[in-house]
Amino acid sequence: MTVRVGAGSLDRSVKVGSLTFTNPVMTASGTSGHGCELMPYGDLGSLGAIVVKSLAPYAWAGNPAPRVHPTPQGMINAVGLQGPGALAWLRDDLPALADAGARVVASIWGRSVADYAVAAEQLAGAGPEVVAVEVNLSCPNLEGRRGIFAHDAELSAQVMQVTDVCGRPRWAKLSPNTDRLIEVADAVHHAGAEAVTLINTVLGLVIDPTTLGPALGNGGGGLSGRAIHPVAVRAVFDVHQALPGLPIVGVGGVASGWDAAELMLAGASAVQVGTATFADPRAPWKVLDELCSWAAREGIDSLSGLTGSCR
Repeated sequence: MTVRVGAGSLDRSVKVGSLTFTNPVMTASGTSGHGCELMPYGDLGSLGAIVVKSLAPYAWAGNPAPRVHPTPQGMINAVGLQGPGALAWLRDDLPALADAGARVVASIWGRSVADYAVAAEQLAGAGPEVVAVEVNLSCPNLEGRRGIFAHDAELSAQVMQVTDVCGRPRWAKLSPNTDRLIEVADAVHHAGAEAVTLINTVLGLVIDPTTLGPALGNGGGGLSGRAIHPVAVRAVFDVHQALPGLPIVGVGGVASGWDAAELMLAGASAVQVGTATFADPRAPWKVLDELCSWAAREGIDSLSGLTGSCR
């Protein structure tokens, strides 16, 4: 898909910390695979970045099926971060992304602070196409919820400190499932995060009407999609108001250009498109197209100027 608004009439570039992106629309981790799965639907290089599914320092099988269930305004999932591990991803998936001209943000996770350190170290030798590392501190579908580092400011800061070995800008992906969001955002920023990604899924549970038990194999899961968009807007707005010097990547229920604009007006410098991609794999390009068209109609000459301009 080609964005119809010409570069001469609208400056689409944005900055997230020390990085400049050609436009603010990215994929969201966990929603477009580990590599070039979306290539048949659009030019990967035309998006701001491809954020890959979170990688541990080892292969991980994930949760028992069923892992995904539809909800009225989105879906709930308990995939459990299935993946090949960072080293296998570097060998098997990253080369094709580089050939496609994609700017890549590698997402990492772990079950301990040490796991994060190893995953970050494994990514240190990646090529220049890996422009940043998103440190996923907010995994609500891990067994027993022990993995939600983002509910603990001190622990989150420790993770950010040990991931410095990746040698790239780091973004901390935080959880909306806590009343300590601003405290955690401030802690990770001071510990080295150039930006925060807000938000991850909202904890939820769906009961199957036939079995009368949980619809997901893992029990509960993470709710995503249009239903959580106002939660994301509020989180972005609150963190931006409290910490105006901290760049934010907004994510949560983005399915249209206005959804993206709304997050940017609330304080995000860039946005990610996730669950909408399950319904339409072309969604990231459609969102970019609609955002640029909306900005042109509003007489806006620079997308970066939207950030935090909610009146």
